[in-house]
Amino acid sequence: MLTSFPPNDDNLHRTWEALGTGTPTIAALAALCGQALRGDAPGAGGPLSIEAKAILYAARERGLLEVKAVNTAFETPERLLAVHVELEPERGLVFRRRQDPQFTIRCMEGFRQLCSAGLVLHHLYREFSLSQRGFAVARSINAADIQEILEQAVEYG
Repeated sequence: MLTSFPPNDDNLHRTWEALGTGTPTIAALAALCGQALRGDAPGAGGPLSIEAKAILYAARERGLLEVKAVNTAFETPERLLAVHVELEPERGLVFRRRQDPQFTIRCMEGFRQLCSAGLVLHHLYREFSLSQRGFAVARSINAADIQEILEQAVEYG
């Protein structure tokens, strides 16, 4: 017997909505944070990339981060999930570059490294923060070492 496509299933709509908000990727990052809390995150011992260090440095004061996208943007690179760091209320940095999608992807990988290393904690939905150890490592980073990455991030607010 042939089945219809798409299947007549209410879960398909919910799955599609989750894909449209980046839920699978954000949930995977949250799971890495949880594994790191338990001490069993894969690949937690490797060196941090320059992008990971730049994200840490940017978050060193407030420690507030979000992973989100703008699903209504016209161009594909602007719709990619990206790391947002709150510098102060109503002001922050987005680690996304419309002209250079690889920058956005490298920064997402850097964020994954931070999650795996236990330097970031997941809170609710797309919201993350530095862990206590994350704050300590962030404050040890030399600004000159990551300035090039910070200059590529986009300020908002």
